[in-house]
Amino acid sequence: MIPKVRHLREAEIVLKQYFGHSAFRKGQKELIDALMSGRDVLGVMPTGAGKSICYQAPALMLPGMTLVISPLISLMKDQVAALTQAGIPAAYLNSSMDFEEYTLTLREAVQGAYKILYVAPERLTTGVITGLCKHVKVSLVAIDEAHCVSQWGQDFRPSYLKIAAFISSLDQRPTVGAFTATATEQVKADIQKLLELRQPLEITTGFDRPNLYFDVIQAENKIGYVRNYLAAHREQSGIIYCATRKGVEAVWEHLLKNGLSAVRYHAGLTDEERKRNQEAFVYDQAQVMVATNAFGMGIDKSNVSFVIHYNMPKNLESYYQEAGRAGRDGSPAECILLFSNADIQTAKYFILHTEENDELTPEEREAVQEADMKRLNQMIDYCKTTACLRRNILAYFGEDAPNGCGNCGNCKRDFVQQDITVEAQKILSAVTRVERRYPYGLGVTLIVHMLHGSKEQRILDLGLHEFPTYGIMRDTDRKQIRAYIEQLIQEGYLTLSVEYPVLHTTEKARAVLYQGEKVFIAQRRDKVSDRIQEKAAMPAETRQDLFDHLRSVRLELAKQERVPAYIILSNAALADMAQKLPRTRQELLNVSGIGEVKAQRYGDVFLKAIQDWESR
Repeated sequence: MIPKVRHLREAEIVLKQYFGHSAFRKGQKELIDALMSGRDVLGVMPTGAGKSICYQAPALMLPGMTLVISPLISLMKDQVAALTQAGIPAAYLNSSMDFEEYTLTLREAVQGAYKILYVAPERLTTGVITGLCKHVKVSLVAIDEAHCVSQWGQDFRPSYLKIAAFISSLDQRPTVGAFTATATEQVKADIQKLLELRQPLEITTGFDRPNLYFDVIQAENKIGYVRNYLAAHREQSGIIYCATRKGVEAVWEHLLKNGLSAVRYHAGLTDEERKRNQEAFVYDQAQVMVATNAFGMGIDKSNVSFVIHYNMPKNLESYYQEAGRAGRDGSPAECILLFSNADIQTAKYFILHTEENDELTPEEREAVQEADMKRLNQMIDYCKTTACLRRNILAYFGEDAPNGCGNCGNCKRDFVQQDITVEAQKILSAVTRVERRYPYGLGVTLIVHMLHGSKEQRILDLGLHEFPTYGIMRDTDRKQIRAYIEQLIQEGYLTLSVEYPVLHTTEKARAVLYQGEKVFIAQRRDKVSDRIQEKAAMPAETRQDLFDHLRSVRLELAKQERVPAYIILSNAALADMAQKLPRTRQELLNVSGIGEVKAQRYGDVFLKAIQDWESR
């Protein structure tokens, strides 16, 4: 039975009893206080910071039902499963349900069986939800992933624009809470305006995720890097994001051929296979999910230990949201971006040829495209910077940060300056001469081959062997010539066009060719040979063998209950349990993440597991 809590101080009882936490995190108490007082809120909190509790806890204290508007079916299922495990009556209504299941859930909702009901924004226009709200008191409407309402956000969904009209149509306006993990100042302003929030309490708790390690790797052999990384992390669960379906297929097939446990996810697969593969990953039957960005928003899998971006995303919002799917339970996790200049061309192509948001006018579409290109340039800056990566991300979201975090690739490396003026002059001279004869420009490969002195027919047909720069770098490896060209592109001496990837010089090149300007590049040099998770897989005082034993016990419980393992208990909870060694059910309640319901349901099993381990 849900207790009738009337005062905010008693919210701590709800927090401990149902969610297993003894204290509120930053921002939670203020947001809950405002919602309980009938004031709208806008909460911007990083993934894993406890956004959900900000509306789930009030839902247990307010009369009637809380309606949660959520964009993805997978998110609803995960959240409802977790709430049910915690003893909270919750349900969802979405298109994945058959007629009988949908009707039964709707009938039970009308009868007041649920404190929390999840619905997709598209359902709001059917009239079913409006009809339900006439029979049930809705005290609170919570809007998850609220950034989807803004056309300036990376996940704009036109269906979110209809939420305000739905709320206005209700007989009595409920309190409204909007929540998101990533929002710039412009997006926050859009959320307030388009959702028609009334003088909301706005709290941004900060975007930093200290448990995440960030790195950018300029790897010549991306697939080799991924294969080696996974081989060293076989016991960990992770996601590999690729920019295209073709990329997903290639990486997935390579991993399978090398005996690695992986599944795939992209829009070209059938609904049945996507569902099957997602469940295999969520239930830890597959170690790795290889996917496009079609996968992940709302996935509540807390034990993801790494996210690798095989290609650079189009903007920092998308990158931080996708990378943030690692370490949701607070455990150390890694976010690695494998960068190449080819990724820039792919991202530009997607921006210029997207067919999304067909409800926009041509003028609006042009404005969005311009904003997308600006955000892409900021993403490129992140990939090229030699400064602290965490500081770069936080500054993008308007947050101050120290010059160094000590927990990113750039902070873990030395950078040495290398003078490549002579090489740059040779390359820029070659491109300048090509431009004079072929104003439309030529591609990178032809320039590389010409500089190296190739005698292939295409070089001869174009007359490139007649240029003074022909063969001027024949003593330099072709891969190194290409690397120099990529670095000159990164530093702004050369540009690579979008529609047809051909090279052109920029105004900056003139200073190098005619005014004696020097060209230096920062070369990365590792301070340490191995900085990956072995250094901090969990707190040093945690007993690894006991942790592994508790994981195996959790897995058996998950199989019996047919839920993902992290729904039973998170990795962080198991690590805390292995550290504290509880011997009674009361002591078990001191473990972070174990509330009364879970202690009653699973306590004896885990206490026995600890006793068995100690008696070995």
